[in-house]
Amino acid sequence: MINFTIGPVQTDAETQKIGAEQIPYFRTPEFSAIMKENEKLMCQLFDAPENSRVVFMTGSGTASMEGGVMNFFSGNDKVLVVNGGSFGHRFVELCQIHEIPFTEIHLEYGQPLSPDILKEFENKGFTGMMLQLCETSTGILYDMNMVGDFCKRNGIFLFVDAVSGFLADHFSMSEMHVNAAITGSQKALSLPPSMSFTVLDTEAQRRCAANKVKSMYFNYADYLRNGERGQTPFTPAVATLLQLNEKLNRIVRNGGTQYANKLIRQRAEYFRARIKHLPFRVFTPENATSNCVTALSPVGESVSAYRIFEIIKDEYGIWVCPNGGDLAEKVLRVGHIGNITEQEIDSLIAAFDDLLKRKII
Repeated sequence: MINFTIGPVQTDAETQKIGAEQIPYFRTPEFSAIMKENEKLMCQLFDAPENSRVVFMTGSGTASMEGGVMNFFSGNDKVLVVNGGSFGHRFVELCQIHEIPFTEIHLEYGQPLSPDILKEFENKGFTGMMLQLCETSTGILYDMNMVGDFCKRNGIFLFVDAVSGFLADHFSMSEMHVNAAITGSQKALSLPPSMSFTVLDTEAQRRCAANKVKSMYFNYADYLRNGERGQTPFTPAVATLLQLNEKLNRIVRNGGTQYANKLIRQRAEYFRARIKHLPFRVFTPENATSNCVTALSPVGESVSAYRIFEIIKDEYGIWVCPNGGDLAEKVLRVGHIGNITEQEIDSLIAAFDDLLKRKII
């Protein structure tokens, strides 16, 4: 099978080699040194402000979304949530569960966030804002420089879900005035699913210390205390953290985030150029499309996006990414992260060409 989903993605030989080894005991000075290096390199690649820290959470990206909501906000906050798809809606649900006062900016699927939309919320007393760098369900890329400037001039704490967009799209916590951001192991880092990571600036750390979280596992103040000695409070996904160390060092050696962004952008451009003859519409505006994924909507009204996913999987041995909810029949997604080659992209195009000949699309 060739995997073009948005996660888990295809891993490379170096990562697989580490995964094949016996898992070592981790409460040791040697493992602590690896974790301290992981923290330093994650802060470097996120371009985090000085004295930033990292919470290493054993759990999916949603675990760190929920952990962030619990640790950064309370009932005293007034939070702005951008809901432009499945993952924006997840922030809405988390605010409801944890009783965080919020106002929702509800966008149509594939709609960019514009200055005119944000203008309505200027000087309204908001203390926090949450959104995705890339709304993975639609492929939309939000203008994080615009959002960061808005938050800075309004004194708003900015929490960004960069789970899919990190390393695929340009992202700088310092440049974009981001206080906390998350990513996941199984996205552009191309590691097995198991861990998510939250990078916190000093204001985020202050909030964690002040906010008395009613949770043992999601208490970030405890993670930060343990992180001072290069450890986590509870048993982490040890093998993934060893793979992470190798991958972060390799990214830095190859040229850092600029190298990673360029690689994934070139892959996305190659795919998009190769599908222009096919009866698909790219679901998002060209100037607001993430490098990590292309969301495709079949042109034919009777063509089911989910049926295309099933046929590609069952008859051609290729995974693309289906959608859920209202978009299940309308939009499928092709990921550009992970260990993907142009030859594999050509195989997917050949499968689409065959579907066109068979009058399935």
